[in-house]
Amino acid sequence: MKNILTFLLFALYISFGYAQRHIINFNNNWQFILEDNPSFSNKKIDDSSWNVLNVPHDWSFEKGVRKGGDQGQGGGYHDGGIGWYRKQFNVKKESLSKITYINFDGVYMNSEVWVNGNYLGKRPYGYISFRYDISKHLEEGANIIAVRVDNSLEPSARWYHPCGIYAAVKLIEVNAVHFKPNTIFIKTPSIQKTKATVVIDAEINGSIKGLKYDVKLFSSDGNVLNNFCGKLKSSQPTIELEIENPQLWSPENPTLYKAITQILDGKKIIDEVETNFGFKTVEWKTETGFWLNGENVKLKGTCEHWEGGPVGGAWTKPMLRWKLQSLKDMGINAIRPSHNPTPPMFYDICDEIGLLVMDEIFDGWHKKAPQDYGKQAFDEWWQRDVKEWITRDRNHPSIFVWSLGNETHSDIAPEMVEFGKSLDPTRLFTSGAGNPEDMDIQGVNGGSETKSFIESKTFDKPFISTEAPHTWQTRGYYRTQTWWRDNELPGTYELPNLTEKEVFFYEGINPKNWRNRKQRFNSSYDNATVRVSARKYWEVMRDTPWHSGHFRWTGFDYYGEAGLVHGGLPFNLFMGGALDVAGFKKDLFYFYKSQWTKEPMIHMLPHWTHPRMEKGTVIPVWVYSNAEEVELFLNGKSLGKDKPGTIWNEMQCEWMVPYEAGTIEAIAYIDGKEVKRTSFKTSKQPSKLNTTLMKLKAEDGFAASYIVTSESVDENNNFYPYGENKIYYNIQGDLNKVSMENGNPIDPTSRTKADFRALFFGKTRLFLRAKPDAEIASIITASILGDKALYLSNKITIDAEDISILGDSKASNLEILYTTNGDNPETNGLRYKEPFQISEGTTVKAIVKKNGKVVLTMEETFGKDEGLFWGDEHSADMWIGRGVNISAEDGILQGGAIADKKARRYKGTGFVRFDGKEGAITWYQENDGEPGDYSIRFRYMHNNEGKLHPMKLYVNDEYVRTLDFKATGGWEKEWKFVPTIIVLQSGANNIKLETTGESGPFIDELFVD
Repeated sequence: MKNILTFLLFALYISFGYAQRHIINFNNNWQFILEDNPSFSNKKIDDSSWNVLNVPHDWSFEKGVRKGGDQGQGGGYHDGGIGWYRKQFNVKKESLSKITYINFDGVYMNSEVWVNGNYLGKRPYGYISFRYDISKHLEEGANIIAVRVDNSLEPSARWYHPCGIYAAVKLIEVNAVHFKPNTIFIKTPSIQKTKATVVIDAEINGSIKGLKYDVKLFSSDGNVLNNFCGKLKSSQPTIELEIENPQLWSPENPTLYKAITQILDGKKIIDEVETNFGFKTVEWKTETGFWLNGENVKLKGTCEHWEGGPVGGAWTKPMLRWKLQSLKDMGINAIRPSHNPTPPMFYDICDEIGLLVMDEIFDGWHKKAPQDYGKQAFDEWWQRDVKEWITRDRNHPSIFVWSLGNETHSDIAPEMVEFGKSLDPTRLFTSGAGNPEDMDIQGVNGGSETKSFIESKTFDKPFISTEAPHTWQTRGYYRTQTWWRDNELPGTYELPNLTEKEVFFYEGINPKNWRNRKQRFNSSYDNATVRVSARKYWEVMRDTPWHSGHFRWTGFDYYGEAGLVHGGLPFNLFMGGALDVAGFKKDLFYFYKSQWTKEPMIHMLPHWTHPRMEKGTVIPVWVYSNAEEVELFLNGKSLGKDKPGTIWNEMQCEWMVPYEAGTIEAIAYIDGKEVKRTSFKTSKQPSKLNTTLMKLKAEDGFAASYIVTSESVDENNNFYPYGENKIYYNIQGDLNKVSMENGNPIDPTSRTKADFRALFFGKTRLFLRAKPDAEIASIITASILGDKALYLSNKITIDAEDISILGDSKASNLEILYTTNGDNPETNGLRYKEPFQISEGTTVKAIVKKNGKVVLTMEETFGKDEGLFWGDEHSADMWIGRGVNISAEDGILQGGAIADKKARRYKGTGFVRFDGKEGAITWYQENDGEPGDYSIRFRYMHNNEGKLHPMKLYVNDEYVRTLDFKATGGWEKEWKFVPTIIVLQSGANNIKLETTGESGPFIDELFVD
């Protein structure tokens, strides 16, 4: 009874206190236009034609992928541009005597803000919070805020970035006397088993004469644990309190406490701030790594771009919680937001669910992408941005170390460390391979993956792998032969082939049409990598005492860096995650879960539907499990038991199984008793959709979200793993479509504008966000289903379903009409009653009607050349042993350099010509090895006898040498090479060719041998 009473008093206390500090959700009903005009900042303009939307908003993601997109391969061929936002809001007369801040959690980038036509300022960095005091510009009644967002200079990052107001906006109204933003700092200098000390610093704006200061500390269940109340003697008060028997924060038990600080005038609350905090101890030891709360802990982390996942950069809190909890479910205990801070709700969730955060501020301290923050604003702005970052985030118990940069080098590093420690002396500083000599903790990225590094390195400071391992998997795709991104590099750990010859022969693209050897999907057997498998690196990390742990690259797949590993268009995303961009779990997810979680689990790979495989072909069947042993059955016959081992290539249970159709089943045992089982049945052609709905509850002013998952199954409800038919959606009621995503890296369909998305290896998803005050909503899903190639069967099924999402929306009978002869099904269609047969090359058209009205119009073509490419063991032989080639037309073109196709025998989609003009081509190359010499070649052509067309070669903006391009004997098909040697640094590198007054030849490709 006492606890209940305390909680009720606490609730009343909070309610009363917040009456003094009004925090207003400012996310809804913005107007937006993707144009630029100085008049848009005026208070009164005609903006009636602008789009009305709610933030978070990302116009680049909404526009989608475009060949030649401003962001280039690094940004997944998305666009930039300039956009404007406007919002009207009302102000009461009594508010004019208060202080009002407008607070933005994230606007990318170069934002400028006006209130009632009055200019407030500019914030260049796209990944930082900021605010303005707008008090003096407010008027009683209607007011207008206008925001200009300038992404006209691109690429401004090395990966996909959002465009626009991509995070929450708040209006904060306070009294003239109030706590200054970000000035409350809670430290825990002494933590003992029975007692802990809490120190609360603050800074107060305005006169404190005659005022009191009140601080209360609360437990997680609302009990007051200690308090202070006394006269304010300083505008920068420091209060020290003690708490008995502190419960420590950890990933396993993320216990949070709360501090409520108040400024009082008698009993009247002038201002109040509520701050969560926690107790934990952190130690770093050179010999034994990372220690948390007195225990030696391995950091089992992932790197994570803010844009990794299905929404671009426009995450709401429900969607972000789903993403972070998905990673937590894999067994991670740490996360590195790479390579920039995230909006505050990210850290709130990490505090709550238990994820340690390596909080990172910058990618580079100078230019790394052509138009990035390093180039545009770093020198002038870094101190203000670092101050905002650290003072904003330092109370989060999840944050255990600060990271100042990534694969960057500069003499400014010591100054940054010193400045950072002046803002937070309680944590240490590191970087992702940037000026390690100046950091407290030595962070190393991809270079830490090699055998030579692990077995020869010694350190005089603690070490962590800030970005390792780098492995790739395409969900649902398997190869038994090992694939190295850059061919096998020296010093790597062994990674032998699983079979003597390849046994799987399907591809997303016919190898004859690949632009380079990277344009293939990546095997889910943990055998596609730069230097090391995920299994081996976990063994290395686990068994090397000085190795504090790793942040694998990455947790989720993400848009962008499409040329780095995957060779450029049609690839538009990066497949390094344990989950794909739709949030579907890859086999890799379950490997980590088998090693990092305790609740019994089992996962088997690959699936058991191989219609084009010869019977008896031996397939490696793997099972990931944390049980003691696993038994495998094929069609009811035991194939024996195996035990998960601790050596890397024994961590999976493994059987070599001759293929025959039927049922394959794995059963996990502990102490001889079954704890889990899983099975696959060979599937027939897809004939039904299995659709499921997940609701993500509304929170913190963000509406609920919904995830609709569709899977292809056969008539017996067996999953069909090659499903690639289009799934159509009709959304009705109070829902907004966020995206449709299937994880397919080469699907060109718009994720936001189309009304369909194809299945990718049998799965796809629709992501929805409820409108504010949503009451009723439903969706209709439909598909024309069958084997795209008609190999299994020429029988076609049409499936449609009306699904209630919200409220009392009642499912209704749907009518389907179809044709197979090209006619319009609305006028000449047959009523669909049962499956029907078609012939090679048929296009099936169909409509779905609800209450007599057409709600979906569908189309699907079937035939031997449709869908996946099915080849043989020699289909990709032409790419064996070839180095890395990067097309010139995919580079950054300047001046007179233009892409063209008017020649023969060029590689890729074209080449670059200069036509007597001056210009330059810049290529991007990621080096995950050690710094050193690399052989490169430029493929070129021209027929100007006696002319050398000299071009200057720059690497990372430093002049290297001038290259001569002699005549090749033709302007149409006579290509030759100019070779040279350059030094590449670890990580990102730019390679540029620039004309020198004599124009240039045709340039086709850069080869890195």
